[in-house]
Amino acid sequence: MSAPVPIKYSIELPNTRKQGQTGIYRNVDSPDTLVTTFRPGVTTLYEIFQYAVSISKDKPCIGHRPFNKVTGNYGEYVWQTYDEVANRANNLAAGLVYLSENEVKNSKVGQWTVGVYSSNRPEWFVTDQACTMQNLVTVPLYDTLGPETVGYIINHADIAIVVAAENRIQNILRISHKSPGLKVIISMDPLSEPSSVTNSDVSAGKVLKEWAAEKGILLIDFTEVEELGKKHPRKHLKPAPNDLACICYTSGTTGVPKGALLSHKNITAACAGVLRTWPARQDDVLISYLPFAHVFGRMAEISVITAGASIGYFRGDILTLVDDIACLRPTLFPSVPRLLTRIYGKLQQATMDASGLKGALARKAIEVKIRQFEEGEGYTHAFWDTLVFRKVRQLLGGRVRCIITGSAPIASEVLQFLRIAFVCDIAEGYGQTEGVASATLTGKGENKAGHVGGPCACVELKLVDVPEMNYLSIDKPYPRGELCLRGPNVCLGYHKDPENTKATIDSEGWLYTGDIAYIDERGAFTIIDRKKNIFKLSQGEYIAPEKLENVYVNSPLVLQIFVHGDSLRNFLVAIAVPDPEMFVPWVNKITNKNVQLGDEHELQKLMDDPEVKREFLKELDQIGKAAQLRGFEFVRAIHLTHAPFSVENELLTPTLKLKRHQASQFYKKELDRLYNEYDESQKLKAKL
Repeated sequence: MSAPVPIKYSIELPNTRKQGQTGIYRNVDSPDTLVTTFRPGVTTLYEIFQYAVSISKDKPCIGHRPFNKVTGNYGEYVWQTYDEVANRANNLAAGLVYLSENEVKNSKVGQWTVGVYSSNRPEWFVTDQACTMQNLVTVPLYDTLGPETVGYIINHADIAIVVAAENRIQNILRISHKSPGLKVIISMDPLSEPSSVTNSDVSAGKVLKEWAAEKGILLIDFTEVEELGKKHPRKHLKPAPNDLACICYTSGTTGVPKGALLSHKNITAACAGVLRTWPARQDDVLISYLPFAHVFGRMAEISVITAGASIGYFRGDILTLVDDIACLRPTLFPSVPRLLTRIYGKLQQATMDASGLKGALARKAIEVKIRQFEEGEGYTHAFWDTLVFRKVRQLLGGRVRCIITGSAPIASEVLQFLRIAFVCDIAEGYGQTEGVASATLTGKGENKAGHVGGPCACVELKLVDVPEMNYLSIDKPYPRGELCLRGPNVCLGYHKDPENTKATIDSEGWLYTGDIAYIDERGAFTIIDRKKNIFKLSQGEYIAPEKLENVYVNSPLVLQIFVHGDSLRNFLVAIAVPDPEMFVPWVNKITNKNVQLGDEHELQKLMDDPEVKREFLKELDQIGKAAQLRGFEFVRAIHLTHAPFSVENELLTPTLKLKRHQASQFYKKELDRLYNEYDESQKLKAKL
């Protein structure tokens, strides 16, 4: 049985209301204090890890699945203990300082930047801890960034040393002529393996080292740097709470990336706020796969470390994540709505949409469990869990006690179904990089969907009027407005960017999020709109396309969607990328075809079929009606494509947000055609 549903999430502090805004809201369990730490005396990332080592010396810290070159398979997880990781990080830290002094000729003591360019893996964690031991500043160069943006950040953050996975080193070397300050690249992988592009006598490492040397850059192995540190040990240079821990670049949908300055205090406070609601346990096991482009993924790791728990890394391929999860059997599964919605679609096919007795039993089980759950009787059911949901739960290894989702809205029906299907709590949160991903969070045993809970104990919130969108703090039944947050988790500003800092964080320390929310009678917040990226249609109606995309992507058929409007038109059109696994059986049924998954040529022919597009729009209409969209918010014409929006084709930011201007230019021909075709169809209807 899950815990009782909280009666209240937040309270409004007395005498804090001002004209044009609500009062200030704080966590109901911490109304008098904004927390800054989970434990007295632990105020920095350095102290978090040292505390974890003290309580979990010989316990597993980080694990990965080694690849067996003989069998061609990945093995079981192998682990490094906290003591082993501490020893490696200590050596690496000393090695980094040695290289800085002797190769970079850097005289600065502490607070200089180290770039890290890789997907999640143990070496990332070791590097992070090493940096805290010498008061250095990590700068993630995300795995999804394009080379040009990587070069921009290397220069903007004054990075002289980059720690990188071998498969990213070429990207750095290609643009290194534009980054004269870069002096050292440390390869996370051994540089002694035979190259796939040369004869077997020449290693990839030798080729890369020679290339780097031509560029005036030292390329060196991770283990070599650890050995340097052993030979040249250093005392730890402990950071202070207000020292910089990380510069996390948030690439917006327009312009150059902005580097959010995150201090040790910011991150420690954010962890403390989350842990008040969802305490970590020493026996927890976290699956790490969310890219560190999302500070959410990094926050999850730091939070479990506070309890001396374990982190298992995926093998680097999201397509094999389920296999990694089955092998690891985690207790904590951080996720994002896009992935959970895809899981929901597949489970729906295997349960509700199944034929015969299996389908009938599943539908009955789901009906009974959701009714029981929403009546406050918990997400467990002795009979139906054994008969139907035991196998479902095993998909995540059978031990998950909490799934945490954030970064975008998740449909209520998806959330409620997964709660009863996986027989565990699913917490939904809201946050931004600038607030270390910790603004709001739902509590244990929550049985309602559609909101993101109340303020974390580290932050206070308020709503400010947005009159141009008709969102006011005096609205009934609930106050509405732009969500603003303030607290020790709010970043110090943007690196070398006072203009954007001033535009985002006011003189009183309030961070303006750009998101529109309302507060209900329980003090729970619901995100309903987006202040930025709004535009007007010709009839004067405001459109927030991100809100509509977050509605439409809840269709199992939709992998990605771009909603577009023109101020000279009175209707919306869209470009959609169908989810192949869901779309193929659906479209075959509609057209009586037998197109195979992966046959992109035939698939695109079906996507261009007018009848298929009409049926696809009907599916979107059903989603829109369920979400109670207004008439002008429905898409009237659509173009379907099998080619996803990606970072590589410059339609997505590194954090996988759509670049609207670029998308408008990229699909200009298709958008113009959609408008013209819809106009012609309306003219034809008028004649008839």
